[in-house]
Amino acid sequence: MATPRAIIDLEAGLSISQGIPLGAEEGIGPLTLGGYVREIARRYGPSEAAVIHLNGKAYRWTYDELLERSMEVARSLLACGVGRGTRVGILATNRLEFLSCAFGTALAGGVATTISTFFTAAELEVVLKESGCSVLLLERHVLKKDFAQMLIDIEPLIAKATPGDLASEKLPFLTHAAVIDSDTGLGGIEGWSTFLGTGKSVDPSVVLARADAVVASDPGVLFFSSGSTGKVKGILSAHRGVCLQLWRWAQWYDLTTSPRTWSANGFFWSGNFAMALGGTLSSGGSLLLQRWFDAGEALALMEAEKGTMVLAWPHQWQQLIEAPNYATVDLSSLSYIDRDTPLAQHPTVNSVWKEPFHAYGNTETFTLISTYPANTPEEVALGSHGVPTAGATIKIVDPMTGEVMPLGERGEIAVKGPTLMLGYIGVPLADSLDDEGFLRCGDGGYIDREGRLWWEGRLNDIIKTGGANVSPIEIDDHLRDCPGVKVAKTVGVPDDLLGELVVTCIVAHDGASVSEREVQAYAKTKLASYKVPRRVLFFAEDELETTGSSKIKIAELRKLATERLASEV
Repeated sequence: MATPRAIIDLEAGLSISQGIPLGAEEGIGPLTLGGYVREIARRYGPSEAAVIHLNGKAYRWTYDELLERSMEVARSLLACGVGRGTRVGILATNRLEFLSCAFGTALAGGVATTISTFFTAAELEVVLKESGCSVLLLERHVLKKDFAQMLIDIEPLIAKATPGDLASEKLPFLTHAAVIDSDTGLGGIEGWSTFLGTGKSVDPSVVLARADAVVASDPGVLFFSSGSTGKVKGILSAHRGVCLQLWRWAQWYDLTTSPRTWSANGFFWSGNFAMALGGTLSSGGSLLLQRWFDAGEALALMEAEKGTMVLAWPHQWQQLIEAPNYATVDLSSLSYIDRDTPLAQHPTVNSVWKEPFHAYGNTETFTLISTYPANTPEEVALGSHGVPTAGATIKIVDPMTGEVMPLGERGEIAVKGPTLMLGYIGVPLADSLDDEGFLRCGDGGYIDREGRLWWEGRLNDIIKTGGANVSPIEIDDHLRDCPGVKVAKTVGVPDDLLGELVVTCIVAHDGASVSEREVQAYAKTKLASYKVPRRVLFFAEDELETTGSSKIKIAELRKLATERLASEV
């Protein structure tokens, strides 16, 4: 893939960078999810689209079967009264039925509303109320959770309700619910075969007519943030934005062969939905599905299914290399694995691939709004976070006034483009965007003369110490390579003299011996003196509170560090 470029007006001298015109972008297919699944089935029909191993048996769907199963779900949704814009909740791990439920919802004209299996009962109740789901398709048993029973605990009337008539004062929009992992229901919640049976009388031609009537600007998906900054937020996106990203990820990965992609990270997060589904299905590859992360099982699955791509969170790398079968597993099939990741150091792996980590985005932009593709030379990307995607504009504004900053000066990142959300649920769009239609992201950064974006972290995470601004991202990136350090997270702690004290919180590798002085000495090898942490605190991994997507909750960590320092006085 050619290196993307940015459009920037150097004469104006303002921090505004644009991607190429949307119409100049190549490799984009249908821009509705219903059109997308029909197109990939047309292109790759008999090829394997996904596989999952359950109870010792492998279940495989071809692209033709994916479309067939999605049509089956769509017919049942039509029988339930789902229409254009109706929200259909999908509460499930990464399993075959997640795919048929998501694409089936799209074919029926509904809005696929993905719900995290990490949510507590309280969070689930909030999401069901705010999303206004009319139908809920749920995986009943996920580890120790019973989501069918959880739903009944939220609304006890469902235990005695008639299937198809669940609506109550507490959940006024919910009329149907069905479990996708069993043919046995619970109370008013139907079993899967019963639910699918309701659609047999619906003519498939009606579903296709519905799918054809959906347009790219219609709402397509509703995702919920993982809650790292507080209460979960519902983020509504149009079909166009989602589909653009699905087609783009296959290009951003700079693929030369169709990947066989492993990931246990939930498809109920926009990142994995776009990265795994887009990077794999858009290119005719196969998804190696794992319902939840288990390091040993993951390695065995990669070996058995000859996986070629691994999509893992940073905290999962260490678990993978500490798995009991790590030393004996054959991972020679892996090629799309970043050459600098721990798993790429396995003796059977020989990867020269470099993932597209020079990138910036969020759920509001349905993943990336700036990027460089995989294998971009470092002399091009430097340490930046890429250039704007096609049709997108990024500007840097004064956080207080909203005025555009001079080129190269730091401020708040603001974005707009064809993948920008339709809005937050329950919040008027005008309250989310500025007068020019930009979303102010709450992140700090700057744009250079080549139009590259440099992201420096959350504005409220930037540490102001002794009159200087310090990016905790820069410190953490450096300290991750410090011997003995497994996790490094830097925060600012209130200080009477400096305003804020730079404090790095460390989780050491098991059995490693590392001291505060050693960490500070390592920091001094690359960081300016004012960026070197004044204090280094050590914690056990289970002391750091995280979200469902394993993001460390910064506010809680700052509080924990403050309390630890206060106890030392």
